[in-house]
Amino acid sequence: MLKILITIISTIFIASCTMNPKIPVSALSELAPTGTLRAAINYGNPILATKNSITGLPQGVSVDISRELARRLNVPIQLVTYESAGRVVADANAGKWDVAFVAIDPKRAENINFTSAHVVIEGAYLVEENSPIQKNEEVDHDGVRIVVGAGSAYDLFLSRTLTQATIVRSPTSPTVVDMFLAEKYEVAAGVKQQLEADARRLSGLRLLDGRFMEIKQAMATHRGLDAGAKYLSEFVEEMKGSGFVAEALDRHSIDGASVAPLDSVEYFKNRPRF
Repeated sequence: MLKILITIISTIFIASCTMNPKIPVSALSELAPTGTLRAAINYGNPILATKNSITGLPQGVSVDISRELARRLNVPIQLVTYESAGRVVADANAGKWDVAFVAIDPKRAENINFTSAHVVIEGAYLVEENSPIQKNEEVDHDGVRIVVGAGSAYDLFLSRTLTQATIVRSPTSPTVVDMFLAEKYEVAAGVKQQLEADARRLSGLRLLDGRFMEIKQAMATHRGLDAGAKYLSEFVEEMKGSGFVAEALDRHSIDGASVAPLDSVEYFKNRPRF
């Protein structure tokens, strides 16, 4: 009886939230099945999210986008925080979040649906100042050990592409450089901005010029939620085309990242606004 009552209440709540006829009931029920939008926020990527030093609360581009999505869906929001993207993806089938912000990767796509990218960032290599390695092309050699955050976009990419170097996994991306120094490994890999910050924090380090990969950050939801995935994809295009993402990057003083191109300019121009 209680289960039936909860179902009825949930149905009434969802129906009451669809005052905007442009939001399909099916999309709302898939994106906020509990009546609250649960957004996974990854602290492992400081370009998109950080912890406010005063309040301890999440802040950043992904937080702003999550709040805007909840506003449009007309539901409350719950920010579910993680220390790494790998842990976000590991919880894809655990029922702990409804939408997430992670880099697009074919391995991850086995469990989650991606939108098009909304932010593009760079993956870079960090070495000690006296390292003989001078170029990105010199990293993939026998005897070179590269520290990456376990399950990160860099871990997945390098696992597919390296042929000689060895990957060493740190528990999370923010701990990569400390582990790299403590264990005296040859290379650290990660978000360029994070590595630049670590190089300023610690002496005797330098970044290799350029990038070894381009990281396409996207929103994601669970497999099998077709209506929710469609709405989320349209929402991301709106966030890029309207200038919302660019304004969020500027508001949070983010360097080293750019707004991803629209997935389809004509589609965006011709479709109705939210």
